[in-house]
Amino acid sequence: MTLPAPDVSFVVAAYNATDTIRRAIESALAQENVDLEVIVVDDCSTDDTCAVVEEIADPRVRLLRLAKNRGPGGARNAGLEAARGNWIAILDADDTIGPRRLSRMIALASTAGAQIAVDNIDVANLDGRVERMFPETLLEHHRVLTLAAFIQSNVLFRSTYNFGYLKPIFERRFLEEHGLRFKQSIRIGEDYILLASALAHGGRCIVDPSAGYCYHIREGSISRVLELRHIEAMIAADKDFLANHSIDAEAMTMQRRRDRSLREAHAFLRLVGHLKSRSLVGAAQVALSDPRALRHLRMPIAVRLRRLLAPLAQLNSATPTVAAERSTSGNSPHIRKG
Repeated sequence: MTLPAPDVSFVVAAYNATDTIRRAIESALAQENVDLEVIVVDDCSTDDTCAVVEEIADPRVRLLRLAKNRGPGGARNAGLEAARGNWIAILDADDTIGPRRLSRMIALASTAGAQIAVDNIDVANLDGRVERMFPETLLEHHRVLTLAAFIQSNVLFRSTYNFGYLKPIFERRFLEEHGLRFKQSIRIGEDYILLASALAHGGRCIVDPSAGYCYHIREGSISRVLELRHIEAMIAADKDFLANHSIDAEAMTMQRRRDRSLREAHAFLRLVGHLKSRSLVGAAQVALSDPRALRHLRMPIAVRLRRLLAPLAQLNSATPTVAAERSTSGNSPHIRKG
């Protein structure tokens, strides 16, 4: 007997998430007015993550144990393959969601004929403060998120609000029809590429200005400086994205701006590296090859680094490193919150 598909499948990639995984799962199980399943994909944790999940006595929770570490994209793809829900919701193992988030978002998407829905985000800081990531007035002006607006918000240095932090839900049928999955070959920016790809395939994305997702900054998360290899991975991913998708003129204009910003960031980080190592010859070579890197020295380097990726760098301004995307899987170069 085939069971009816639930309204939504939560996909939770987990790596060494003993301290937070129960909280994340319980917030998913507390959803109101939707049938659901929670698929936890353990990416070869070395702690008690699996034991904590197995203690949750709820038939809606399924645990998948990967035989080898596949990184955030690979772990989430394993969850997508196992999902039966009409909608897919990605939930990070250290975050939570409000109890009416999914019923509200599915209703909005259904009314608008949308295949994707996003909402605002609350950020829970270490000191207990909860801040709203995006002004609701801003999202009111983007009730339908276009590919051009999405790319524009991901132009480094120049974007005040980065829509790459939005946590979309996807219609599973739409993902299947277009063969959309997270890119396992990259370990930074896989969330950005998936949503960009869905929009490039004609997916309609409705925006809810209210917040339903809570992004938890937690102590003990690994923070790393944004490195050249991270920028290089983003450049390579964007090149692959353009090779596989046709985008409209407005989106292409924004993509060119993003490309320039990535090259600027690459040159700037090279320049900073030479200055830190006191290699004046190397710094001079970078300055001559890309004079745009010099413009960023008009303000303190630490400030400019924090502005590379917004808005979490602003929310967590006490941290001298760049706040980039987090990973919930191991062996990933993603910057983690903290």
